[in-house]
Amino acid sequence: MNPIIAAPATATPEEFERLVAPHRAGLQAHCYRMLGSAADAEDAVQDALLRAWRGLSGFQGRSSFSSWLYKIATNVCLRTLERRPRRVLPVDAPEGEVVWLEPYTDDKLGPASPEARYEQRESVELAFTAALQHLPPRQRAVLLLRDVLGYAPAEIAETLDTTPAAVYSALQRARSAADQRLPERSQQATLRALGDRRLRTIVDRYMSAWEAGDIPAITAMLAADATFSMPPLPEWYRGREAIAAFIAERPLSRPRQWRHVPMRANGQLALAVGTEDGFHAIEVLTLGDDGLITAVTTFHGDEFARFTDGSGRPAGSERA
Repeated sequence: MNPIIAAPATATPEEFERLVAPHRAGLQAHCYRMLGSAADAEDAVQDALLRAWRGLSGFQGRSSFSSWLYKIATNVCLRTLERRPRRVLPVDAPEGEVVWLEPYTDDKLGPASPEARYEQRESVELAFTAALQHLPPRQRAVLLLRDVLGYAPAEIAETLDTTPAAVYSALQRARSAADQRLPERSQQATLRALGDRRLRTIVDRYMSAWEAGDIPAITAMLAADATFSMPPLPEWYRGREAIAAFIAERPLSRPRQWRHVPMRANGQLALAVGTEDGFHAIEVLTLGDDGLITAVTTFHGDEFARFTDGSGRPAGSERA
């Protein structure tokens, strides 16, 4: 864990911002994993940092400053989860549940070493983030604090005001429940095995097929049991034939209607999708070991503006 770093009992706003700046990206990603929403994560981080600022004089250095911040942020998230339903993807949604998981762009993970960057991307993959949302909030917190952030059970117990024995029990239940929903292989492992050249070919073929309105070419890239969803729309489709029929029945396959820009979201291949009027969705692709697409998750909604660089161009995009 991080070494114990004392924080000043008082600090100007500028001094406090310099103090928390190295931790902001990590806190943002942690709150996203807890809440399944980039917007909620931003609010949670702001709330947590305000609480930290107001309580700075009470930080006594018994733990690292980072641990103290994560304790505050985790408890802010737990309080948030008490007030709203869990966020899910359409393929996991019970009837009537309409609070959707949101995407998370890789550029918000912040700078890190290549090894840490790999771990950060894996920890925000759609499958992992979606699996987390099915855990009870405190189990979710325990799993993240232990398996993602590496906190010791005693530290987690202090964060959640419980005992190490209770932490061990919650961790065992959380791991078992999450494993039932997770694929055998992470997307990071799959992408690394496929290699950059093949991934570039997959993205280029996929963009070309959509921009040509070539439904057979699109569906040929899909696994037989692939899923296609477009949150916040509740409808979703499974299998090549069902997906092809859905695309054909709607004005999705008009040639030269769509623009695509490669980017990365949730540690996965993704594309910003739009028309000549601008971009309006983030399409996250999940790949199988054979390079076929096993899931297409197209996130629509006003929150897309959050994933631009200020000029309207998708943040983290790879090329024009």
